[in-house]
Amino acid sequence: QVQLVESGGGLVQPGGSLRLSCIASGFIFSMYAMGWYRQAPGKQRELVATFTSSAGTNFADAVKGRFTISRDNAKNTMYLQMNSLKPEDTAVYYCYAQKSYTPWSNSGYWGQGTQVTVSS
Repeated sequence: QVQLVESGGGLVQPGGSLRLSCIASGFIFSMYAMGWYRQAPGKQRELVATFTSSAGTNFADAVKGRFTISRDNAKNTMYLQMNSLKPEDTAVYYCYAQKSYTPWSNSGYWGQGTQVTVSS
């Protein structure tokens, strides 16, 4: 059974940091491209960052220079380090996985999401 379980969300003040984790099970983690999405209230889900074998790491313009994506294949875990957080980063953050070397789509595996709230 495939599972993606996010953790690490919470309430943080503007300018603060959080690190999200996504623990994967039920598939060969090293053979999958990984990504983080987010969805703010009233908005569409958007791609935040990806980590793929073919292209390495990529980030949405809104988070470049502030967020870092990484993965530890030995631990079947992906991370999103978020620094200099802004109120507009407030959203539910989702972990996503799809087979490597396939066109990026939304038809892979999803986690249940973790809430990040940036507010003073």
